[in-house]
Amino acid sequence: MARTTYQELLDAGVHFGHLTRKWDPKMAKYIFMERNGIHIIDLNKTLTKLDEAASAIKQIVKSGRKVLFVATKKQAKEIIAEQAKAVNMPFVTERWLGGMLTNFATVRKSIKKMSNIDKMQKDGTYDVLSKKEKLMIQRERIKLENLLGGIADLNRLPAALFIIDVKKEHIAVAEAMKLNIPTFAMVDTNSDPTNIDFPIPANDDATKSISLIASVIGKAITEGLEERKRDKEEDAEKEAAASKAAVDNGEATEATPGKRTRKAKDVE
Repeated sequence: MARTTYQELLDAGVHFGHLTRKWDPKMAKYIFMERNGIHIIDLNKTLTKLDEAASAIKQIVKSGRKVLFVATKKQAKEIIAEQAKAVNMPFVTERWLGGMLTNFATVRKSIKKMSNIDKMQKDGTYDVLSKKEKLMIQRERIKLENLLGGIADLNRLPAALFIIDVKKEHIAVAEAMKLNIPTFAMVDTNSDPTNIDFPIPANDDATKSISLIASVIGKAITEGLEERKRDKEEDAEKEAAASKAAVDNGEATEATPGKRTRKAKDVE
């Protein structure tokens, strides 16, 4: 079953690229034509690349690993945050902190600081502080939440990144490349697709386009999570059946010598 259709991509305006004078020549193979000074993306190639990306990201999630969603541009923030929350994946939508991946240990310390503030509020430590101290802590908590709230549950480096607008998120792309973390991204006609492992040629400015591509990736992640859950249940059932069989065989083995002993006694 197709993850989306040519018509859905067309209706969402996925085919609209940037002005021809702003193009990146490395995107040439994904461009269908030029119309009124704007490059038109070949949606057949978008369909192919989107399906490849969705299949690959599904396998990553099926293996139990996390995909980090990255989109700090205004029109993509809310869409990506909602999609990431829906599939229980980490996300960055405010600002990409330099070293978020390459200096992950330091980022984890900041996340721990945020959880410590929450702990203070629960155990009563916060209540004995002065008004000024409370205000400073509250401000710090809000700042940390805005920057790191989406990755609060990320205990180790993500297995992949899903990015909207690789030009804007070039630092995230560079860090992922340095750490050999696979990247999946919407790539518009003004961007370089060669640094992306799974480029999806698409309009990365229109909310409809972003929403459609993100929803396809979200569905693929959901499929991966469901298959992982099914596999776990099947493994548990097999294990239970194997244990039961082992117990049954053990009982039969123990019973047989007993019978023989009784027979031997009867003969005597």
